[in-house]
Amino acid sequence: MIVARTSPVPVGLAGGTRQGRAGETGPVTPSDPAFAGDPATATYYDQRAAEYDEWYLSQGRFAERERPGWHAELEHVVGLVAALPPARTLDIACGSAFLTRHLRGGLVVGLDQSRAMVALAQTRLPGGLAMVGDALELPFPDGAFDRVLTGHFYGHLPTSERTAFLAEARRVAGELIVIDSALRPAVEPEQWQERVLNDGSRHQVYKRYLTGQQLADELDGEVLLDGTWFAAARTSRPARHHAATPSR
Repeated sequence: MIVARTSPVPVGLAGGTRQGRAGETGPVTPSDPAFAGDPATATYYDQRAAEYDEWYLSQGRFAERERPGWHAELEHVVGLVAALPPARTLDIACGSAFLTRHLRGGLVVGLDQSRAMVALAQTRLPGGLAMVGDALELPFPDGAFDRVLTGHFYGHLPTSERTAFLAEARRVAGELIVIDSALRPAVEPEQWQERVLNDGSRHQVYKRYLTGQQLADELDGEVLLDGTWFAAARTSRPARHHAATPSR
């Protein structure tokens, strides 16, 4: 979950608009935003860590949000992760490990920029490792894993960071699975959102919504899920020689 900006006027995308959760829009500046590389990202997710799962579980600020079919589709996503064959898996931007903890067997490593998220994730990965790290400069040798998994991270990345992320993911593993937010009717596919945390703090976050097919096309892979709320896709190539990964 590595993608936030706490400044009230975020750096924007050329030719786009800034859109808050309440539908508020405004012009954006012509420079490309940085998110995975923005120190404000870790600050946002450090503040959000304790309440992050409320989004998944429809609790707190999300309790009254109308999301028909959300829970059934979330169960499908959890089932998709749980059904993956055991493998040496790196979950990039693992957040609270809400999904990571459902991986079966093999080595599981969760990586996130937020120390608070990593501390929470480690409590949910008793047989694995959670660590602080940079998603765009992974601290692992080539071919260290069989699989990279990432949930609700890819859709926050601007073009330059998507390119860097995909290069790193493909460098360390032969398989990449991306889970993200599905594009729905009446939802702008690319927007700025104002997110309000339980402590009242406000954060500007860049977000893209994708169909399952669009996600698969961007990854040059196959669709795993093209739902109302979630999209997932997978891409793979011949695995490289496995190198040693960090131990606890």
